[in-house]
Amino acid sequence: MGPYDLLKPALFGLPPEAAHGMTHRLLRAVQGSPVETALRERYVVDDPRLRVEAFGNAFPNPIGVAAGFDKNAEVPRALASLGFGHVEVGGVTAERQPGNPRPRLFRLREDEALINRLGFNNEGADAVGARLDREPLPDVPVGINIGKSKSTPLAEAPGDYQYTYERVADAGDYFVVNVSSPNTPGLRELQNREALEEILGGLADAGASPLLVKLSPDLPKPAVADALGVVDDLALDGVIATNTTTSRPESLESPNRAERGGLSGKPIEGIATDGVRFVAERTDVPVIGVGGVTDAAGAYEKIRAGASLVQLYTGLVYEGPNLARDINEGLLELLERDGFDSVTDAVGADL
Repeated sequence: MGPYDLLKPALFGLPPEAAHGMTHRLLRAVQGSPVETALRERYVVDDPRLRVEAFGNAFPNPIGVAAGFDKNAEVPRALASLGFGHVEVGGVTAERQPGNPRPRLFRLREDEALINRLGFNNEGADAVGARLDREPLPDVPVGINIGKSKSTPLAEAPGDYQYTYERVADAGDYFVVNVSSPNTPGLRELQNREALEEILGGLADAGASPLLVKLSPDLPKPAVADALGVVDDLALDGVIATNTTTSRPESLESPNRAERGGLSGKPIEGIATDGVRFVAERTDVPVIGVGGVTDAAGAYEKIRAGASLVQLYTGLVYEGPNLARDINEGLLELLERDGFDSVTDAVGADL
């Protein structure tokens, strides 16, 4: 039994958002202290076989923290010290937003899942950009996830995204346009080709690079293919597949399964991996696979399905701070078993 197994009952005795806040405060206290160095020595797996080159960045390993965990870019160095090869902060919006009314985050313990309807709660682009400029960044790539302000009409979305980008531009190693969160009214309507061209094209003209787009698992396959056409036409740098889903698999057992919002975690693992495969078969840009990853086998499946990098969030809640280390150590065993010299060699092996 590890330290997190002892702490987990206390954390799970709190409301989910309160537990997340406590975790953030602990990570904030660790960041920049001698404890951060001790964590790095315990959790970082340094092996050249894990290294990945993607959209102009060098990643020490393929496992990253998905957007949503560190919305305000407060603890990227602490997360890197837990062995993650990149950290994606945000979603950041142009305006400071309180998000939706509480409660808005729900555990589905029986299903190892979460449902959230947070609604892009964050301090806003001015504050987050200032923090990113002021505080030291980790020695792993930092991605910045950009969302639309709730009060901004859809027709004005391009300018809203551009305002946020300009406030965080100097700190990001890559930038992600989030048009797929289910918790901002109308946002997913921006996944149509015309809207994507206007938003992504405007950001590209503003100098946003590397530029990626994050897609919903609920988007019909023809619409995904259409979005990938925009990726190719605008020469974007990558795709993230996928965001949370509003669908509810019949296998869900938790009483919270009827809560409104985006479902993440173990129940969407297969859906997300299928999304990675669909995208990877239709584009040559790197794909970041997200959804349901809790172990090396799940991460490896996404890599073999075409993901150059893998992100997680809900798995960290259920498995604890050792997760990146355990996955990276497990990936090395799987690569050796299958005769691959590196993670890069395994990308798309099942396509």
